[in-house]
Amino acid sequence: MIPQLRPTSLRLQLNRRDWLRSTGAVAFGLPFDSTVTGAAEAVTRRRAKAVILIYLPGGLAQHDSFDLKPDAPDGIRSEFRPIATEVPGIDICELLPQLARRARQFALVRTMSHTENNHFPATHKALTGHTMPRQLPGDAVNAASRNDWPCYASAYDFLRPRRDGIPNGVSLPYPLAGGATPWPGQHAGCLSPKHDPWQLNQDPNQNTFRDETLSFPAGITIERLSRRQRLLEQFEQERLPHLAAAEAGAYNDLHRTAIDLLTSGRMTQAFELEREPDHVRQAYGRHTFGQSLLLARRLVEAGVPIVQANMGGVQTWDTHEKNFVSLRDSLLPPLDRGLSALLDDLADSGRLDETMIVMTGEFGRTPAISLVPGAEHVGRNHWAQVYTALFAGGGVQGGQAIGRSDALGALPTTRSFSPDDLGTTLFAALGIPAHSELRDEFARPLTLCSGQIIDELYAS
Repeated sequence: MIPQLRPTSLRLQLNRRDWLRSTGAVAFGLPFDSTVTGAAEAVTRRRAKAVILIYLPGGLAQHDSFDLKPDAPDGIRSEFRPIATEVPGIDICELLPQLARRARQFALVRTMSHTENNHFPATHKALTGHTMPRQLPGDAVNAASRNDWPCYASAYDFLRPRRDGIPNGVSLPYPLAGGATPWPGQHAGCLSPKHDPWQLNQDPNQNTFRDETLSFPAGITIERLSRRQRLLEQFEQERLPHLAAAEAGAYNDLHRTAIDLLTSGRMTQAFELEREPDHVRQAYGRHTFGQSLLLARRLVEAGVPIVQANMGGVQTWDTHEKNFVSLRDSLLPPLDRGLSALLDDLADSGRLDETMIVMTGEFGRTPAISLVPGAEHVGRNHWAQVYTALFAGGGVQGGQAIGRSDALGALPTTRSFSPDDLGTTLFAALGIPAHSELRDEFARPLTLCSGQIIDELYAS
């Protein structure tokens, strides 16, 4: 099936002359001129070697975390108190005391905003920086598709391919899926599946994590695997000429990637969390959130440039009910501990300057507190009009809150920023210009980003 990309998504990124030039070149087999101007090169300076995207599936309630409104009326005001951080004038939730003591290390963007209040298109937008190319009534029909835009790691892999046994992207600990329905924005979409990030499906807090993630069957060693690989290559020399070229290429790429991962010493060591001193593992917290962030740090150290760490499964932060109960008992404290340990670790090792941390959900939660019929505890509903994202490292100037929402936390009162801007900023930090060109499986040109760099993050 040919991906059905909305014409508007291309129109925003390519003018008429560029469109005719690029499609004409493809049609006649001519190379596409993607020369970057000197001015554009000057704008995009590599600030980071890696990005850790901490994703809060379901959407964090900004009123109860990083943008409290203590003077708002009942029915909007959080049950939690704001506490002062180490930066005068910046208050955050009392359930985040460790982050409050590290506020000079991160920046809060309190005016993230877009228009997608449904999980599926909002997740796609958050994880790709683009509007979903098609939306139909219902959720299942909007599940992950090869028509989607590629996630950040997949786009990076297209532009910066490598063959050293280290993947360009890893997503952990579990894929985002509701039952058998995968949520969009997690893989390479309209690019070839060979650009999919490596998706884990194990809890790093379990003692069996490494054995169940990167292990050989009984009796199989790296040497034996290498012999099998050589034998397989001889067999494939006879078989592959009879396969379609696309099928043969995809098979070879996926198989080679699997072998490289299994035999890469750096990658296998990254999964050996038992190598960490016990006090380090305890600092992150012996729970899924904390150990996922510790694993993300180890993967970055192994050379993976983009790691997505999901803080829970789909809708973990989707607090329509039990908003205050869930945030207090199971969500904010482990996040506070794990993220604080990650900031400390990267700062102590000197890696924070070269590692950008981005924490976001697909949207925020409503100002109004509501009670779902039949529920015992109150909650907040979806709200994309304004929410907060956290940035740290990679050249980001910490100790600042960028943007202001109104007195009710309902709308931005200063410049707003979209996931498109987040994606553009992420790639710029990695030294990749926004106008870089992607090609889908049908060789059609797509522009990498459509947003603007959030320059305020780098203000001194």
